[in-house]
Amino acid sequence: MGNCLPFHSGAIHVSKKKQVLPVETIFKLPSPLPPWPEGEGFASGSINLGGLEVCQVSTFNKIWATQEGGPDNLGATFFEPASLPSGYFMLGCYSQPNNTTLFGWVLAGKDECNALSCPLQMPVDYKLVWSSESSKIKQDGSGYIWLPIPPDGYKAVGHVVTNSSMKPPLDKIRCVRSDLTEDSQHDEWIWSNSNGINIYGMKPAIIGTQAPGVCVGTFIAQVDGVSPPITLSCLKNKADNLSSMPNLSQIQALVQNYSPWIYLHPDEQYLPSSVNWFFTNGALLYKQGDQSNPIPVDPTGSNLPQGGSNDGTYWLDLPIDGKAKDRVKKGDLSSAGAYLHVKTILGATFTDIAIWPFYPFNGAARAKVEFINVSLGKIGEHVGDWEHVTLRISNFTGELWRVFFSEHSGGTWIDASQLEFQGGNKVVTYASLHGHAFYSKPGLVLQGNTKIDCHGYRGKV
Repeated sequence: MGNCLPFHSGAIHVSKKKQVLPVETIFKLPSPLPPWPEGEGFASGSINLGGLEVCQVSTFNKIWATQEGGPDNLGATFFEPASLPSGYFMLGCYSQPNNTTLFGWVLAGKDECNALSCPLQMPVDYKLVWSSESSKIKQDGSGYIWLPIPPDGYKAVGHVVTNSSMKPPLDKIRCVRSDLTEDSQHDEWIWSNSNGINIYGMKPAIIGTQAPGVCVGTFIAQVDGVSPPITLSCLKNKADNLSSMPNLSQIQALVQNYSPWIYLHPDEQYLPSSVNWFFTNGALLYKQGDQSNPIPVDPTGSNLPQGGSNDGTYWLDLPIDGKAKDRVKKGDLSSAGAYLHVKTILGATFTDIAIWPFYPFNGAARAKVEFINVSLGKIGEHVGDWEHVTLRISNFTGELWRVFFSEHSGGTWIDASQLEFQGGNKVVTYASLHGHAFYSKPGLVLQGNTKIDCHGYRGKV
């Protein structure tokens, strides 16, 4: 009769397995990081901010979690940094939504006093910002979020989270001397519930290549739409050098390790090329008021206007001859390459490597009505199309943390833990049909009305 199991009478007890949340899995890049070429301060494990030495900590101890609210209604988990190097102190706790694998960091500070003052000091007290005691939510025990009260001349840069109603010890955390801090703003939403608590990430109020603000990796708690009475700050890089940035050989190694795979749509007509190929094959320079006398662009681009602003006085166009125009429109994949723009960001604690492919021509958009694709004529067409993928890399370790996918005039930052990789740590990107906008996943992109497709299809070749 085959393989049968004996039948036992009586009640059958079915155990309900606890849901395993994505946050319970630690994300790691597909391949180990290589040894980076020698340099000055890049990937050395710590950075001196001109009076405060900090390191990046990405190992955590779980303190408290809730299993509802937040993205996908899966809740959020709160951690404190673990295994701090000798001499370093916690600056704040970390939190992230439960709907993604655990992938984050916080900075820890080293207390090195001089004859004048110390960069770090213990708080003088704590204020309870919020407690989950009375919250009727799915949770692991009760959670308590505390705001450190800094001494005069210092600022708090993170919260303390506990699973006890007792105030944390004063030596649990450190506050930072005011001149080493910058104003902060809310970053991405992490979690909230019906009791009025909102948890956000935190980033410097001003972000740019020249801005000194440094992300601490901590979060800010807002209750009933009101920020804490003492505003949490970010850190500030006061160092007058960029020693934490990668040098040329290190940049080459980073690009070799992380350079993306770019998949074009299988129906793509307008391929990338090198800029030199575009110039050599008949690109023309026009000037306002003298449109009848375009000038061939020198293969090196040396006769292009320099400086000034984009005032519409000059523009580039395709060759006049019809056959040459059609050929240049299609691009030349064999000549195509990438153009790199390397820049410092977040107070030189990260490096952005923008990778730019060039397309001689951007094709027309299409409308999608139900199951029919309709050409929109020349709408969306233009000569010379630049798109980019930007890799954001930690200057503490050389690890890839985020990637920016440009989408025409905008784009999206996506954490490395949410990306597709191929061939080790190389990011996979998908370029949209005709428009070449970059996305992290293949599929159909709709813009505007849900029945209108302005980007076309995108997908693997």
